[in-house]
Amino acid sequence: MTAPEGRGIAGPSTTETFRILHVSTGNVCRSPITERLTRHALTDRLGTPLGPFGTRGLIVESAGTWGHEGAPMEANAAAVLADFGADASGFTGRELLDEHVIRADLVLTATRDHRAQVISMGHSAGLRTFTLKEFTRLVRAIDPATLPDPLDEGVVERARALVRAAAALRGWLLAPTAEADEVYDPYGAPLTFFRSIGDEINQALDPVVTALTGVPART
Repeated sequence: MTAPEGRGIAGPSTTETFRILHVSTGNVCRSPITERLTRHALTDRLGTPLGPFGTRGLIVESAGTWGHEGAPMEANAAAVLADFGADASGFTGRELLDEHVIRADLVLTATRDHRAQVISMGHSAGLRTFTLKEFTRLVRAIDPATLPDPLDEGVVERARALVRAAAALRGWLLAPTAEADEVYDPYGAPLTFFRSIGDEINQALDPVVTALTGVPART
């Protein structure tokens, strides 16, 4: 069965895909940066550009809890993506809807408040919703050897196992401080602050993409 049309939603059946949903407030700064940096990193690791069905079944999208529907990303966010060689073209903001949460296999939020808002929507989202930095911390504690081999069982099966393992660790590996799991909002800030947030996001994504794909970043 094919999923309904929509940005980053059309594709094979959910058994053949793994959908990553990045969530922030307006879907014009943090989540667009995270979405496009994730796509860029996946393409770099797996060697196949993200098409309409993603790379090897991985589909990356984003939305905002107060999303500016149809709005372009902030110009400074696009400039940050250009710094990393990532593609900012064709982006339009979305308001977070139930259907986005229902279809997502992994929801990564900018803050704990966003995480709480996603979980409050229901749809059994609790075990697959994390802040980005929380998920990074948990992923670092997972032995890659315990995950399915992406060459034998596929990237999708590896990704599903990674989420299960992270959820199992959540109560045992807590953040050192409440602020450690936050990515602060650069909306309205100068480009220098956007770039610092972009660096934070990129650093948090690196171990996540490595764990998802089994391929380390190129040096």
